[in-house]
Amino acid sequence: MAASSNCSFLLLMVALLAISSITTSHAARSLLQLPNLPTIPSLPQPTVPQLPAIPNLPTGVASLPTLPTANTPLPSFPTLPSVPKMTLPPMPASIPLPNMPSLPNIPTIPNIIPTNSPPPSN
Repeated sequence: MAASSNCSFLLLMVALLAISSITTSHAARSLLQLPNLPTIPSLPQPTVPQLPAIPNLPTGVASLPTLPTANTPLPSFPTLPSVPKMTLPPMPASIPLPNMPSLPNIPTIPNIIPTNSPPPSN
């Protein structure tokens, strides 16, 4: 039963492909048989206005502000208040640490699938 439904589905798909190729070729042929279409007139080329001339820059260079020299004393930083040191209490020695469970052994899987590796070189 399943084989006949698969076969009928396959035949339906082949028929749909055949019909779609027929309609595509018919559409292409009808496009080729159209009369010559009128040509599109060319549009006038836009004119670009002339750019304004670049004005001349002044030749005299104005004096730039000067940076402070090394002789100028720098302001001192304000003093920061000291922060008290934090100390932690010692760990008690009477609490034993829990034992870590051991990891189980995982069996290895044998290599059943052959690979296409080259033979070892001598």
